[in-house]
Amino acid sequence: MTGTRQVRPDASTLDKAADENFPVAPFFLPRAWRNDLMAVYGYARLVDDIGDGDLAPGGADARHLGLDPAQSDDRLAMLDAFEADLRRVFAAGEDPRHPLLRALVPTVRRCSLTPEPFLGLIEANRRDQLVHRYGTSDDLAAYCELSANPVGRLVLGITGTATSERIRHSDAICTALQIVEHLQDIAEDLAADRVYLPAEDMKRFHVTEADLAAPTAGAPVRALIAYEAERAGRLLDEGTPLVGSVHGRLRLLLAGFVAGGRATLAAIEAVGHDVLPGPPRATKPRLMREVGTVLRRARREG
Repeated sequence: MTGTRQVRPDASTLDKAADENFPVAPFFLPRAWRNDLMAVYGYARLVDDIGDGDLAPGGADARHLGLDPAQSDDRLAMLDAFEADLRRVFAAGEDPRHPLLRALVPTVRRCSLTPEPFLGLIEANRRDQLVHRYGTSDDLAAYCELSANPVGRLVLGITGTATSERIRHSDAICTALQIVEHLQDIAEDLAADRVYLPAEDMKRFHVTEADLAAPTAGAPVRALIAYEAERAGRLLDEGTPLVGSVHGRLRLLLAGFVAGGRATLAAIEAVGHDVLPGPPRATKPRLMREVGTVLRRARREG
């Protein structure tokens, strides 16, 4: 433990956490885990907000990082400054400037977390400024290695359950969840000049970016979305043994992650794979059914 005061997440962070496809820090977890998970979620959320240009107006984040508030619109400069401040979290005798990073210090020290997952999330957002298209599924998987997989690794680190096999399963789940999110947000991403569908798959299904900009999806787009959804489902299957490898409340948390992905895939299927009008959302009854299915499988395999 350290003497650093625990800072509660602000309302905007809590609102964003409630809107995720999976439970971020549900009530049934021990308070220490919830606090640590919310500290990590707040970090990941702020990195994404920097990368997406969604920072609160006024330039407070830039000031915290030692930048002129006018630089808050320079996403690469903000990410560089944020990385420099993150490194203070792990440096002896240095205190980070940003209050969110100061709130992260107790979690890092209590759980003996390493900088690599945090740095990966920053690098993913750098790539978002520089790389707007992905040629192959392998290229996209390499991006997910930075943008999504670190989150699962941090969950295992916080709960003290990381092993090489669990990390491998966690990576499969997190990559799947990232693909699902990309499928939900195709129209939004395209408006930001980003396409997370592999170009080789678009070519295979004869889909152009003009097709993705349409109000509703034609048959080729729907077939492409079904193909990518099937890939995400296979990755969820590959990672699901992670749930059976742990016990107690952690098993329920991880089941919620997998179930959130499955329920969202079901929502995508329910609209005929036409995701262009807006992101399909899982219903709570479907989510609960998926949680039960994942837990029953975990009991059989555990």
